[in-house]
Amino acid sequence: MTVEYPTDLQYLDTHEYVRIEDDVATVGITAFAIEQLGDIVFLELAEIDDEVEAEESFGNIESVKAVEELKSPVAGVVIDRNAALIDAPEAIADDPHNDGWLIKVRLSDPTAELNNVMSAADYTAQVEGG
Repeated sequence: MTVEYPTDLQYLDTHEYVRIEDDVATVGITAFAIEQLGDIVFLELAEIDDEVEAEESFGNIESVKAVEELKSPVAGVVIDRNAALIDAPEAIADDPHNDGWLIKVRLSDPTAELNNVMSAADYTAQVEGG
């Protein structure tokens, strides 16, 4: 199955994505990660007002196959979390790149360069082995 990865997102090699709008980053996990995990049964996310650091954990996602740590691509303060997914974690698979976002972070430094992120084309090449 070929998945289209939105070009307005940037991707980590740990399968999280980030969409930056002004000083707010929306963070989630990719369709590839969902496919690899299988049925999602539990989701734990950072709380609102928690500080997150780039490439550090902001929660866990659990499937019938594994428990994976979620890594933030950015540093800042959590200003929102997708509470609907905590109650129904399986819904993340319906639209992981849009409605399936996990947290929103107010960037501690909106002008900072994002380290270790990839374009949609580079991420697609990585996950499809190209």
